[in-house]
Amino acid sequence: MIYYPVQTLVNAGITEVLIVVGGPHAGHFINVFRNGNEFGLKKVEYAFQDENRKGISDAILYGESFADGQSVAVILGDNTTDADISDDVKNFNSGAKIFLKRVNNPERYGVPVFNKKGLISEIQEKPKHPKSDYAVTGLYLYDNKVFNFIKSLKPSARGEFEVTDLNNTYINLGEMRHSILKGYWSDAGTFDSLYESNRYWSKKNKRNK
Repeated sequence: MIYYPVQTLVNAGITEVLIVVGGPHAGHFINVFRNGNEFGLKKVEYAFQDENRKGISDAILYGESFADGQSVAVILGDNTTDADISDDVKNFNSGAKIFLKRVNNPERYGVPVFNKKGLISEIQEKPKHPKSDYAVTGLYLYDNKVFNFIKSLKPSARGEFEVTDLNNTYINLGEMRHSILKGYWSDAGTFDSLYESNRYWSKKNKRNK
């Protein structure tokens, strides 16, 4: 499954990747990707997220030295898409950018709230009564200020450093932009969505042979 998120980055022209792993099976990722050459990567590094450190924002923080002062693209390992984000990556220079997708069950995700100008005024995490039918996908672009912003975050009620809080930091500063993802997207956060995602990619790979 992790192959597809990495391939999204490679297709966008990104060839230097840091993979943040955790848990007892972390070594499997090294066995799959090795030095990354097989997947079109020029450089691949690995970081291990300790069990007592939680949340997506915390995982992003592991990339501070890897980024070396540059902007970063982040994609979650359970998110797959065949959307082309190469123009977004090429034209990105400051602030942050998130990618949205219209879904039938937005209450499962971070949900953007739009103002009258069509700009995002807030992201609500898994709201019971969503104010839009869009999900914030697990694909983000950040400038290098992201690392200082993460260091200023406080843990949520569940003890994690939430990516929604990070994104709201950029929104509050007026530095957040968004695009609508074109094409397929899946967050394999449930058994049903994992099955559906595997089914989609299996069919697509057969068509492309």
